[in-house]
Amino acid sequence: MTDAATLRIKVTLERSDFALHVDLTLPANGIAVLFGPSGSGKTTVLRCLAGLEKAEGLIRVGQETWQDTQRQIFKPTWQREIGYVFQEASLFEHLDVRQNLLFGLRRSAQTDTSRDLDAAVDLLGIGHLLDRAVASLSGGERQRIAIARSLATRPKLLLLDEPLASLDVARRKEVLPWLERLHKQLHIPMLYVTHSVDELARLADHVVMLDRGRVLSCGPITQTMATQEVALAIGEEAGLVTTAEVVERSVEDHIAQVRFGGGTLWVRDPGMAVGQSVRVRILARDVSLALSVHDDSTLQNRLAGTIESIDADVHPSQAIVRVRCAQELILARVTVRSLRSLGLRPGSSAWCQVKSVALIV
Repeated sequence: MTDAATLRIKVTLERSDFALHVDLTLPANGIAVLFGPSGSGKTTVLRCLAGLEKAEGLIRVGQETWQDTQRQIFKPTWQREIGYVFQEASLFEHLDVRQNLLFGLRRSAQTDTSRDLDAAVDLLGIGHLLDRAVASLSGGERQRIAIARSLATRPKLLLLDEPLASLDVARRKEVLPWLERLHKQLHIPMLYVTHSVDELARLADHVVMLDRGRVLSCGPITQTMATQEVALAIGEEAGLVTTAEVVERSVEDHIAQVRFGGGTLWVRDPGMAVGQSVRVRILARDVSLALSVHDDSTLQNRLAGTIESIDADVHPSQAIVRVRCAQELILARVTVRSLRSLGLRPGSSAWCQVKSVALIV
């Protein structure tokens, strides 16, 4: 990646009870998700990017340097073209929705931002809320307005700090489709903090796994989700997340066949079109291993592969097995006893039998 297409973050922050040491080069497009347990440093990284924490090191967005300790460069927050969405929407209760949005624009250094505001309102689907009082809004509506307010300032970087954490399950389901729409339509880099595996699977292009202020794993989601560090951290939700294309539909059975780097799979069809791009998620707990294929089974999704590695799981009775199926690594969570009885080891051929595939349209 060229400097113009990257986000460079190399910072160190020392505190009495916490130390952050991060060295990252991320694509300057799509969504990079900062993932990890509470206290791992996710929000601190965002605050460093925003200039709210004065760490030591280098921060560069494309070819623009926001911080370089060696060159004594430190742009204050108001000079960094960022949008920042917090857990709480932080709207002004005495202003209606339209006035809240316009107030954000008055603080922007950009000119002629009315068109950007209209685009943000359309993108987040909040046109019908503009004359509403803030007190009458749901939590999900508040967050959509907060995101629109950040986008309207035409930021070079959008920071989202657990924007769904304060919402109940129903409100999260309300906001997630709009975040997915941002993911598909925006061409600005976004850093998204979460400890929700569902949000990670739905939104991430790139994953940064943090623990105790250090990077454990970093890379495209299709690669990072297969690492031992992420699999152990996620636990029962560990598995593959990848992109697939719809290649066939069975209207009679309400299912569709999708092709991805590991082969083809049959999935539930919510009304997709042939040629449509979708995300699929295969949990390790939904994959079993076999030495041969049997047709007298309800399992229709079988992928041939070769075992690359076998690693210990959290409980000693189980193991995480990585199986190379064509271009993809499939994870299977199986018992150590079953591996021993089948004589499976790295280098063994095996069939991945997939019980369930989650579809993220």
